[in-house]
Amino acid sequence: MLSLKGKTVFITGASSGIGLASAKAFAKKGANLILAARRFENIKNIGSKLSKQYKIECKTFKLDVRKKNDVESVVKNLPAKWKNIDILVNNAGLSRGLDKLHEGKIPDWDEMIDTNVKGLLYISKTVIPLMVKRNSGHIINIGSIAGHEVYPKGNVYCASKHAVDAITKGMRIDLVDTNIRVTTIDPGLVETEFSVVRFRGNVKMAKAVYTGIKPLTPDDIADAIVYAASRPENVVIAEMIILANKQASSTVVHRT
Repeated sequence: MLSLKGKTVFITGASSGIGLASAKAFAKKGANLILAARRFENIKNIGSKLSKQYKIECKTFKLDVRKKNDVESVVKNLPAKWKNIDILVNNAGLSRGLDKLHEGKIPDWDEMIDTNVKGLLYISKTVIPLMVKRNSGHIINIGSIAGHEVYPKGNVYCASKHAVDAITKGMRIDLVDTNIRVTTIDPGLVETEFSVVRFRGNVKMAKAVYTGIKPLTPDDIADAIVYAASRPENVVIAEMIILANKQASSTVVHRT
């Protein structure tokens, strides 16, 4: 088992859900954190609490991964020691709407593609060269079961997560001659703000997604992320699909 104590971990979308749970899980292991999210006050408070509780160092940034120049600026302006990023968790992502393709809203498409695909690419393009220079690092992309199958009205969201799957495989191929590891963690039903965001604040619709089943929690996924990150250096957890019990696929769910 690889010790994470003193490692530098960069997590995007770290103000809630899987990102926040991952920040806590890495902090418990003694890792230092770079936390980025659009909600700066949230992320600043989280960083302060984790620093005090676990006696780690933490840097926080307001960052919208869709903005390439901002991504480049954040990484470029990191102090030298913080540029030694050991683990990158590409967590920032979202879904908007649940519509048939021909009834979909183009702004929703743009937001999903710009965040889930281009945002991941912007962060990766900026951080990976730092890892290549040191010939060391681990990229953990947060995908989805939606990257392996398509469900009704999930068209563009599923396409964006299929893209994450393809990009992850491409990264692994392109970095095969280095010591950099590449992983994708692909959850099924996880109860976070995901559905609230998808339905633009409609809590009733969001709750219905998880009715009659005990969904995964963000902590479940964070546990898997830390597991992948802490394997011996010659071991790569290439892909991990995690489902809730009573969930067999995106659409096959036994509810009581």
